[in-house]
Amino acid sequence: MHAMWRGSVSFGLVNIPVRLYKATETGGIHFRQLHRDCRTPITYKKFCPRCQVEVGQDEIVRGFEYAKGEFVVVEDEELTAFQGRRAETIDLVQFADAGEIDPVMFQSAYYLAPEAGGKKAYRLLWKALQASGRVGVARMTLRNAESLALVRASDAGGEVLVVHALAWPEDVRSTGELPYVREAVDIDANELEVAETLIRQLTKPFVPNDYRDESRVRLEAWIAERRGEGGTEKPGVQATGEVVDLMEALKKSVQLAKQAETSQPRKRRQRKTS
Repeated sequence: MHAMWRGSVSFGLVNIPVRLYKATETGGIHFRQLHRDCRTPITYKKFCPRCQVEVGQDEIVRGFEYAKGEFVVVEDEELTAFQGRRAETIDLVQFADAGEIDPVMFQSAYYLAPEAGGKKAYRLLWKALQASGRVGVARMTLRNAESLALVRASDAGGEVLVVHALAWPEDVRSTGELPYVREAVDIDANELEVAETLIRQLTKPFVPNDYRDESRVRLEAWIAERRGEGGTEKPGVQATGEVVDLMEALKKSVQLAKQAETSQPRKRRQRKTS
């Protein structure tokens, strides 16, 4: 796993040297664009329309457009110098209950791992967060952009500190323009009771490994068929229908949930052997 950032976590007067790793990766099937005639992958060139030349990476600079066609040029070194210490530090500025942070603010997730000299301080922070049930709110600079971040203790696969980049409050879109969400709707008490029954029926501990990307599996199988002779079958598309009777649909959903529960084979308990 490649570390994408090295710096420190500032915890009061304690600085914990750490490395930052991306916690997730983009899976699924990726398609490339080809020239239909010869099936050669299409390439993209960075081109200056004014000079009519292809531009190399060393000829490109950052620019902020403050007016139409007017830019302020910012060199990478200038931006790093301006950001100063924040460019390499995750500053914990407060602690809070995780439930106080709206999940809509959550963006990318990262793992933190300590450097050799920061193992004890890293473990101390992890244990303190775990015992308190709190999360840390921090300021973090990544790829020359400062963001809010949440730091939490995770015990999935080890005692690991996880960082979630958060959107700034001003970047979260308002729900004011969403249609119908503020209209009053009469909910029948019986419908609500059946809906709550369905929720209870489908409630169980969340185990991530119980889920897989079924669409990816089907697509891989379809592509494998296409590579063989006569493989021209299209991927299956599930039909959808309009729900006419809400109560009837809820009752059938509860019935199906019960049938699914009773049809699942129960796991036998393994006897312990000494």
